[in-house]
Amino acid sequence: MAVITLPYRYLERLTGTDRQTIIDRVPMIGADIERIEEDHVDVEFFPDRPDLYSPEGVARAMRGFLGIEEGLPVYTVRPSGITFSVDPGLADIRPCLGSAVIRNVNLDEESIESLMSLQESLHWAVGRGRGKVAIGVHDLDTVTPPFRYIASPRDRSFVPLDFEREMTMEEILTEHPKGRDYAHLVENFDKFPLIVDAEDRVLSFPPIINGELTRVTTGTKNILLDCTGTDRKAVMTAVNIICTALAEAGATIEAVTVDGEEMPALAPVERVVSVEECASLLGLSLTGEEMARHLRRMRFGAEPDGDSRVRVLVPCYRSDILHDWDIFEDVAIAYGFENFDAALPATSTVAWEHPITTIARGVRSVMTGLGYLEMMPFTLSNDRVLYANMQREPTPGTLRLLHPISEEQTVVRTDLLPLLMEMLLANKHRELPQRLFAVGDVVENCVTSQMAAAVSIHPAADFSEAYAAADVLCRELSLTYEVAESTDPAFLDGRRGDIIVDGRKVGVFGEIHPAVLTAFDLEHPVAALALDLTAVPGYPVPPGTP
Repeated sequence: MAVITLPYRYLERLTGTDRQTIIDRVPMIGADIERIEEDHVDVEFFPDRPDLYSPEGVARAMRGFLGIEEGLPVYTVRPSGITFSVDPGLADIRPCLGSAVIRNVNLDEESIESLMSLQESLHWAVGRGRGKVAIGVHDLDTVTPPFRYIASPRDRSFVPLDFEREMTMEEILTEHPKGRDYAHLVENFDKFPLIVDAEDRVLSFPPIINGELTRVTTGTKNILLDCTGTDRKAVMTAVNIICTALAEAGATIEAVTVDGEEMPALAPVERVVSVEECASLLGLSLTGEEMARHLRRMRFGAEPDGDSRVRVLVPCYRSDILHDWDIFEDVAIAYGFENFDAALPATSTVAWEHPITTIARGVRSVMTGLGYLEMMPFTLSNDRVLYANMQREPTPGTLRLLHPISEEQTVVRTDLLPLLMEMLLANKHRELPQRLFAVGDVVENCVTSQMAAAVSIHPAADFSEAYAAADVLCRELSLTYEVAESTDPAFLDGRRGDIIVDGRKVGVFGEIHPAVLTAFDLEHPVAALALDLTAVPGYPVPPGTP
């Protein structure tokens, strides 16, 4: 989930109320307050509400929720006269383009930071790590329209953001930090996506990096927005969210013509929903007018349509509204979760802790006692993380998704250790040492079982540290084991060991191989262990989901 920084001064100006009111009420729209600082508050929002990933979006929602400004926000879109063309050669590379011109922006360091944070949060939540959508924000006054989105030869060169010299696009993939992070999205194509202006100057190499030429600064007054990707709906969602967020801050939006199509429209979508169905699901007694009033507080346009229905206008930035029940959820939020009557269940049952839960709790107790911090990695991953980066062959029983939504989430995890390595990469800017562990489900041959894994990264991490942690974990789980020489290619030869129980390999520990460290872009040694929890005494047989 995304953690958004909300500066008090900026938020108070946009919302029209004081910081304490916001802090007290923002959790009730579906958020968790992470920390409260002297000049800002950090708030965590669910992935289904990317429109709240900026102070502008939060302010818009809070004005409605607090009754300051209710109903559908209306955004005027004027023509800009600017055109974009899309090269047909991008059809099999990155075919979708969304764009807009945003004028009269008033940027200071705080608002630039907010815009960049919104961009990166959307890359994660909507763009699936830039695979589905990548966003470019450019100083429009430094370039000349019309613009072209082309399939370019790989040896084309320009000055990428944060660099002072020209680099070819192939060099960017190996030498620029963003290039190394996202090279896997384009490196297998014969040509690369590129955005250029009328004078053939480079604005962006999506989904990797913008050009230094169009860097956004505090002096920027007019912005060209580009969103490229493989999914048109996701691309236009990102366009709508960014445009409406900046419009909330006082900017004006102008349409761009992309191959004859003007965008964005920023128009709402109409739905007609049942009052009776909403009331039944929520356990409330509602009239059409009451339901419409609640929805207006959540920034929908809403009017009763007879006695049994409500006509709802869904804002263009609410990409999470996929079903009538999503609208009913907003009725519940506006009604106030604190106003629902608490009631005991109608049935009474007796329960006990499942053996798998008992074992997992034991792992957590041991690992936290050793100073490790628990992580909860995603259940879905991909072959690159699970196997290629770990120098391992793919597991034959890997469960693959028939219709994955991104290249990053194509298989169900068969191991936890690679996901912890990926977590170390995400936190490489944090101080050392870092000690992380995870315990949870893995799936192989359509059978769910449980395992534990742990990593420790710091300059002195070595085999002895991994062995000690593995020994403590096994002993505390009452697991009688032996150690054998390992051949696991993810670990360094001579500094690795297999955990053997009753003649069966159930785990591995040791020092991670330097090639694996390089694949995950890590700069320090990593001591690691993994343990199959089906070997622990008391584990139910056959293995399966509790």
